[in-house]
Amino acid sequence: MLSELMNLLRACFRPRSDRYVHSNSDSLGRQDGLLWYKDSGHHVSGEFSMAVVQANNLLEDQSQVESGSLSTHEFGPYGTFVGVYDGHGGPETSRYINDHLFQHLKRFTSDQQSMSADVIRKAYQATEEGFMSLVTKQWPMKPQIAAVGSCCLVGVICGGTLYIANLGDSRAVLGRVVKATGEVLAIQLSTEHNACIESVRQELQALHPDDSQIVVLKHNVWRVKGLIQRTRVFYAVCLLIFDFCFQINW
Repeated sequence: MLSELMNLLRACFRPRSDRYVHSNSDSLGRQDGLLWYKDSGHHVSGEFSMAVVQANNLLEDQSQVESGSLSTHEFGPYGTFVGVYDGHGGPETSRYINDHLFQHLKRFTSDQQSMSADVIRKAYQATEEGFMSLVTKQWPMKPQIAAVGSCCLVGVICGGTLYIANLGDSRAVLGRVVKATGEVLAIQLSTEHNACIESVRQELQALHPDDSQIVVLKHNVWRVKGLIQRTRVFYAVCLLIFDFCFQINW
């Protein structure tokens, strides 16, 4: 599930010596109705801006920017972590990722004493296992929790390298300025995992040759098992563990 998620790209960032730590709870941000935004902030590798728009009565999405030490040790390595978690079916999954993924990443970075694609992969896996355990405990009293999920798009800048990890159909885009014209080019860094993409459907059909219903066109939208468009997400538990499905009211 987590294979082939990592794209390693060389970045042109030069870390600064000062440290700045920011999260989505930053009181310096501004609120304008359903819009929260921060025009400019500093992180280890430069500056950032951030905005969140609440589309539903209950905000299902989470996001965070963490900058400074990327391990449990104050001596580093230093860098910047950016996470965008697009929840669906409820806020539980995205909130869990927001609370645990970065902490797992710091732990594995400390164990390996460096940042790597393997560190990020292990952090994803540990977060998934933790949420699966939580769902197992809560679903007898709260069965709907087995139907919630979240995309998870992460970028980490460390040691002059930009790491991108993605589950779901969010997208990371790099803006590059063309010096000759001043034009800004958008360069896609991640690949979406969505059943509407023909190559994704072909991959699923190849992996499940005996299941004619692995992808179903429902209401003119391709869905996995007729239920969900995203093919790799945190965590459509009811698709992973069959027993949960009996308690879900679709």
